[in-house]
Amino acid sequence: MRKKNTGNVEMRKLWDEDPVKIPLQKSRKRGLVLITIVLFGFAVILFRLVDLMVVDHEKLSKRAAQQYMHEKTLQPHRGVIWDRTMKEMAANIETDSLYAMPSKMEDTRSLTRNISPLIKVSSKKLNRTLLKKKKKDFIWLERKMDLDKVRRINLLKEKHDYNAIGFLSESKRYYPKKRTASHLLGFTNIDNKGIAGLELQYDTYLRGEVRNISVGTDARGNRLFNEVKEAVSGNNILLTIDERIQYIVERELAGALKKWKAKAAVAVMMKPATGEILAMANRPNYDPNSAGTSKSYERRNRALTDLFEPGSTFKTMLAAAALEEGIVRFNDEYDVSKGYIVVGGKRINDLHRNNILTFQEVIQRSSNVGAVQIGMELGGKKYYKYIRDFGFGEKTGIDFPGEIRGILRAPGDWSGTSLAALSIGQEIGVTPLQILRAYAAIANGGELMRPYIVSDIISPSGQIIKRLSPMVERRIISRKTAAQVTDILKTVVEEGGTATKAYIQGNLVAGKTGTAQIFDHKKKRYSRDKHISSFVGESYGGVVAAPVFKNIIEHTFAYMNVPMERDENQIILVSK
Repeated sequence: MRKKNTGNVEMRKLWDEDPVKIPLQKSRKRGLVLITIVLFGFAVILFRLVDLMVVDHEKLSKRAAQQYMHEKTLQPHRGVIWDRTMKEMAANIETDSLYAMPSKMEDTRSLTRNISPLIKVSSKKLNRTLLKKKKKDFIWLERKMDLDKVRRINLLKEKHDYNAIGFLSESKRYYPKKRTASHLLGFTNIDNKGIAGLELQYDTYLRGEVRNISVGTDARGNRLFNEVKEAVSGNNILLTIDERIQYIVERELAGALKKWKAKAAVAVMMKPATGEILAMANRPNYDPNSAGTSKSYERRNRALTDLFEPGSTFKTMLAAAALEEGIVRFNDEYDVSKGYIVVGGKRINDLHRNNILTFQEVIQRSSNVGAVQIGMELGGKKYYKYIRDFGFGEKTGIDFPGEIRGILRAPGDWSGTSLAALSIGQEIGVTPLQILRAYAAIANGGELMRPYIVSDIISPSGQIIKRLSPMVERRIISRKTAAQVTDILKTVVEEGGTATKAYIQGNLVAGKTGTAQIFDHKKKRYSRDKHISSFVGESYGGVVAAPVFKNIIEHTFAYMNVPMERDENQIILVSK
């Protein structure tokens, strides 16, 4: 039998199971798997890149901008307020404001513990605020800080490496004259927006143009500065006020308030021919640099907002109306010997007993009895017309916020005693500015002017963009009548008049005192011990108010180098 040859078969098996060939086959399989995984990974990455760069591009760009770009508002420099001689009454100073970036804070406790005493916020409250706004990139901690606080916080920053807080420079409103003219100037809020006074009235001119810009930061939060346009500064305004005269008026007013222990006092000075306000002062007053610490009654501009019964100062309007209508002459006589007159069951008394007085003497000596008789001759309808023509019962139109129109009832609403009461300055509510304007009309030859405080609005480049000019509202009385009334008012400050303490040697003075009783609403009658003392006087330019007038005018004349015996370019002042 033939024997099978198995040698080749065995050798083939041995070849097929060669130890060198087996690892090579396995490595090929692994390489293929690895390549497949790598290619798949690249495909996933490529797909994600396409998704990020094409599909979600806009959304992600916005998110990146939110992380690295921050909106910042550039506040413009507010316009400067000058007095008529270009002295700064309201300006700006640069201050630092403290901010925080809560999103970059890891530990808020250390920061709040050290910072809170300086910004006067409890550590607990500050910590709660920072945690509540953890996702915020920017919040204010305190605005417009003083230099000492800034220095102390910078020391804390260096010591504790507080990188999540910083300072931004901001413009702060500053009033260099402090309390002087505070009621006129008003004040602004923390964002330099006008809140009161001229700051409010002319806010649109003063505030300038705000700009919003985007500020970039790097990964560490460092600001990347780009060239940006500055915010447009506000316009400047030039006042009719003279700062030196304003100071004189306020000083004398403060002295009178202290001497007589009065609750409040007002004085206003105006040029009759133009309506320019040279001074307007109130007591009590306040410092607009810290307006937030003042009381509302301290900030009130009483010259425009407070009503009072003018009393005897109103007899000048009666005299002007009676002369203009031709129902009286200077030497017409009135019997006031009883010392009182009864109208509608109401008794009206004179302060001092007199016998027979001429028309001129009725005004000079301020006789209530004589004034009532003149009022009866004039009649209610005619008297009411002149009261309205003199500007009572309406706003003066001054460029200042908050003015009130006063109280004046129409004849149809009068009682049987109203004409008599109006003849002596009762049953009517007026502001000091209204009384001033009426007297200025007499000093101005019978023409009623609109008062104003701002004369020019000036651009940052120095161009006049608006100019306020004198404006005649209307003619009330003739020049002849105005001159006659002025002559009567001159006798008031002479011997025999009620305002001899307003007399100024060497200069002509015309004026009228008023001591109005304050109505007691609880007792339903006029008080016997509470009064409003007033004096309205004109010059080139009363026991309580007349001396104030005299002191103000004398010091004003000295300041203005006014020579004696001059009667032109009049100035008129009302003090209350």
